[in-house]
Amino acid sequence: MVLIGLAVVTVLPFLYVIAGSFAGESELASRPFFLWPHDIDLSSYRYIFSTGTFLRSLLVTIGVTIVGTLVQLALTTTMAYPLAHRRLPGRNLILSLIVFTMVFSGGMIPTFLVVRQLGLLDSYWALILPMAISPFYLVIIKNFFQELPAELQEAARIDGCTEIGVFLRIVLPLSKPILATFALFYAVAIWNDFTSPLLYLSDTDKWTLQMFVRQVTVSTDLASTVGQLDSSYVPPEQGVRFATVVVGTLPILMVYPFLQKHFAKGMLIGSVKG
Repeated sequence: MVLIGLAVVTVLPFLYVIAGSFAGESELASRPFFLWPHDIDLSSYRYIFSTGTFLRSLLVTIGVTIVGTLVQLALTTTMAYPLAHRRLPGRNLILSLIVFTMVFSGGMIPTFLVVRQLGLLDSYWALILPMAISPFYLVIIKNFFQELPAELQEAARIDGCTEIGVFLRIVLPLSKPILATFALFYAVAIWNDFTSPLLYLSDTDKWTLQMFVRQVTVSTDLASTVGQLDSSYVPPEQGVRFATVVVGTLPILMVYPFLQKHFAKGMLIGSVKG
């Protein structure tokens, strides 16, 4: 019952936001809380989808999420594979440094200075490279690689396969559950990332969807933030804010069903052995 109560408390605000995005201005003003609007009003969605600012930020976020997820998975797996071999020289030192970064970090200002010195400011790479490898995910993937049958890899080497060939043809195909799981984790982190674009992007044309959501929710003048279609078209401001939050949240939620079959297995796999 406690879990059910917590689930209800968590879901109800989101259901209210969805309902409010389909409500008219008068209903939003007169009803403090509801889960179903009296009359369906799509003006808020028509408004945001008809403005170039929203569409541009949506495309930017989709592109950064796809590219960033691929880059982060590639870097994490290629670093985890050699660390899974106990004969690697300096392996224990490298693993100790990785664990150290899980406890201590440089902080916001040093990270910003590094990004600036690398010339990544106002670049989409600033949203990808600073968090390209998660130490926690790296350790779990490394543990999973260690649990794979060594006989399969040895057989591939005997057949003349190189280490890169073993990695690409043997290890990665056997790692689909864990790769799908952490692809989802990386994608969610990039999609919801608000701090990186706030710190590293000053060009408003490169803003991500989360920056757009922030501007809409705090702005007192939606016409200047989102864009006005015409003088006679006045959508409900609160409804526009709700619709923006919904559109910013639903796409990443829709990814979960496609990865569900790998998700439960990949959550625990590789997390036991060190």
